[in-house]
Amino acid sequence: MFTSEVWKAFEENEITHSVAHHLAAIRDLTDQQGYARVSDVARMLDITRGSASLTLKALKEREFVLEDGNKFLRLSDIGQRVVDLVLTKRAVALKFLKDVLHVEPRQAEVDACKVEHLLSEETGEKLLHFVRFLLADKLEAKRFLQAFWAENSLCHDLEACPICDVECLMQIQVED
Repeated sequence: MFTSEVWKAFEENEITHSVAHHLAAIRDLTDQQGYARVSDVARMLDITRGSASLTLKALKEREFVLEDGNKFLRLSDIGQRVVDLVLTKRAVALKFLKDVLHVEPRQAEVDACKVEHLLSEETGEKLLHFVRFLLADKLEAKRFLQAFWAENSLCHDLEACPICDVECLMQIQVED
């Protein structure tokens, strides 16, 4: 059951998908060419200059982005921290999806991008710890992964399933 506390926490997430990508674009542009302008960010994100300008204005107000007299953008310390956290969570999610769950690489990229800004710092750290354990050169981890990858069947015994209470979640399909 979804509670109002849960969905409100989602809505209160201050780092949106768009914010994460605008900040990452500034970081990438300054790394590549030494500077970033609104027009560069817009081009990199394939959006209009007006759209980029609106988002960047809000990011400047929140002091994630700084702008000098020449209209060059750079990340503030807090903006850099946000980008680092988001991209770290993205990398961990991508590694988990590709190397643990064996999600097709393109789909794993898309899904990691979708969740990169939504995971809390705590969840990101714990997922990193879990992935690091699973992919370590340890016999227990290798055995676990082999057993996991070998198990690909649907539930056969609803009462014995540790997840499904009322119906098999593996058989639920989204209607077209």
